[in-house]
Amino acid sequence: MRGVSVSAGKEGLMNIIVTSRHFKAHESLVTYAQTSVDKLNRYYNGVIKGEVILSFEKKYKSMKIAEIILSVYRTKLAGEGRSPDFHRSIDEACEKLRTRLVKYKERLHQKDRKVVRRIREKV
Repeated sequence: MRGVSVSAGKEGLMNIIVTSRHFKAHESLVTYAQTSVDKLNRYYNGVIKGEVILSFEKKYKSMKIAEIILSVYRTKLAGEGRSPDFHRSIDEACEKLRTRLVKYKERLHQKDRKVVRRIREKV
């Protein structure tokens, strides 16, 4: 476990943990991963914790893998990116998580609307 960062959003704190497997990640890569995950807080501010796992596969021409796991209310969302560069892998994983966060937020609002409709029908 390399870098641990705590960022303050509107609602609360989000812990960001960066882990590199089988190598020691450079400090600039760790800060890039932390800032990229912190930007996901724009789309849904209920993110509690973010884990970034960096690894690589020697079999496939040193393919770099970035896996990001976000803990949100009652569930975990994950995204993975694979490319020859760690920065691109992190960007791919963040993009996948951005779409998943937007869908998750929409589902939460849909459920809230249904509850409000039921209450209005009873009154």
